[in-house]
Amino acid sequence: MTFKELGLNDALMKAIEDLGFENPTPIQLQTIPLLTGKQTDVVALAQTGTGKTAAFGLPILNTIDTTSRDTQALVLAPTRELCVQISNDIKKYAKYMKGLSVATVYGGASIVNQMRDIKQGTQIIVATPGRLVDLIERRAVKLQTIKTVVLDEADEMLNMGFKDSLDVILEQTPEGKSTWLFSATMPREVERISKNYMSNPVEVSSGKRNEGAANISHVYYQVNSRDRYLALKRIADFYPEIFGIVFCRTKAETQEVADALIKDGYSADALHGDLSQGQRDLVMKRFRNRTLQMLVATDVAARGIDVDSVTHVINYNLPEDIESYTHRTGRTARAGKSGMAIAIITGRDSGRIKDIERIINKKFERGVLPDGFQVTEKQLFHLVKKLHDVEVKDEEIEKYLPKVYEELKDLSKEEIIKRFVSEEFNRFFAYYQNASDLGSGGGEGGGNSKTSRFFMNLGSLDGFNRNSLKDFLAEISKVHPRMLFNVDVKGSFSFFETESKYVDTFLAVNKENIEFNNRKVSIEASAKRMHDGGGDGERRSGGGGGYKGKSGGGFDRERKSGGGSGYGGSKGKFGGHRERKSEGGSGDRKRSFGRSDSNGSEKRTFGKSEFKKRY
Repeated sequence: MTFKELGLNDALMKAIEDLGFENPTPIQLQTIPLLTGKQTDVVALAQTGTGKTAAFGLPILNTIDTTSRDTQALVLAPTRELCVQISNDIKKYAKYMKGLSVATVYGGASIVNQMRDIKQGTQIIVATPGRLVDLIERRAVKLQTIKTVVLDEADEMLNMGFKDSLDVILEQTPEGKSTWLFSATMPREVERISKNYMSNPVEVSSGKRNEGAANISHVYYQVNSRDRYLALKRIADFYPEIFGIVFCRTKAETQEVADALIKDGYSADALHGDLSQGQRDLVMKRFRNRTLQMLVATDVAARGIDVDSVTHVINYNLPEDIESYTHRTGRTARAGKSGMAIAIITGRDSGRIKDIERIINKKFERGVLPDGFQVTEKQLFHLVKKLHDVEVKDEEIEKYLPKVYEELKDLSKEEIIKRFVSEEFNRFFAYYQNASDLGSGGGEGGGNSKTSRFFMNLGSLDGFNRNSLKDFLAEISKVHPRMLFNVDVKGSFSFFETESKYVDTFLAVNKENIEFNNRKVSIEASAKRMHDGGGDGERRSGGGGGYKGKSGGGFDRERKSGGGSGYGGSKGKFGGHRERKSEGGSGDRKRSFGRSDSNGSEKRTFGKSEFKKRY
């Protein structure tokens, strides 16, 4: 069936033809005939990227009265980005409808301008729930003339905490309206809305409830947690034409991963809630223009990203809410295209993979990360293809060719090709020639990296948590925090692991006489895990003995009175200083971390933010 057979008016058909649409998607095929010119409530289950905006936008426009300035349709969406996208799409469909006005209402923009747009008269309002409630409270919007309410991505609006706002908005709309609920998943809260605010809704679906799109392949790679970032790089290198979204759980992790990718030369940037609206707009503009290859984002920030041709969705971590996996992967394989969803997991996540398989009704393939040879080969032939397909501007380059020919006259054609190819090939070959198998738990850079475990005499009672201790260790050792893993912070001590090549680096810290809160910082190689609370303890190199006391080479756990507030101490500030002294003429270098005191020593003072993990 074509759009011509769906009963749409001539103005809409002309715009559809301009856009190049011919055949409706399954969800459009089911909803447009049902909703066009009829008063009915509908629950439509469809994945992101299946043409949902046209599925509700075209029926709204087909029945809108452009001679009236009353607001006749309200579309609610969870995020500013999706709000703007829906408005733009509706305006494209209404290209030949004279007198139509669409107001876009969302937070982060001038509410005064939005109030003015509504006051001038608008037939359709597309809004985020929070900003619309603000306008209702200011009596700047009247919803009594609404004939149709659309809840787009209803499950996500509820996940983002808009339940109360939706209740306020829906209570303001007339009883005789039609309510169209579009959702990728159908949790209980969405069912509650359908029962409370809808009358005998018709349920349509382009697949089973919560099911993932059919044209997405799902792959997972299992690695050690410390190798997660290396696995991400390996994937990016193996797919040189990747145009993808990397999903992280937290804003901090999102920024860390993006910063690391940029530092390592990848075309990437971060999108998360700590960015200003202007920064988010700039990042999204770069991504839509494809000047970015990888967008590293949180789930919330990525809501409403509507970008065509996303090739990969990479789950750097699996989402906390398993149903969110459906929304993440819906960012690829849009408009009938195929895509790949990749999950980087550790052993403890294997059970969650089975849970996701059950929800999306799809099987994952367990992938094996490509080795160094495979990555280098892929990059080499990608470069060859780029050289073969490059556009040559004959007129522009003609004047430079004589000098180029002169410079290369002593090289054969084969030599020239080898040198051009080697320019890119050498970089990957140097990095990957000794790369290990990450899937077997090895690290990058030659052979399987063994790990070592360490004991440290600082813990949560000193104000440390896992992230702040990693930063403190990185500061005193100059080892990057990413190389510290399995950090286990106890009350008065901690354990951490790193690659065995850093053993001497950390043991050397003991010779530097570093102090924290007037206590010498001690680090020892550890043999096994120890439970907090004493007992027979954990074997450590350089002497056995119990947990408390000095006998047998153990550490004195006595806490000295006084001292500064230290790292997250009683005043909650890191404070701290590092000083150099000559003690008894020995020339030992002493570094201490605690509250600064005013003496004549050379100091370096740190603010808490310098050690607080920002990602």
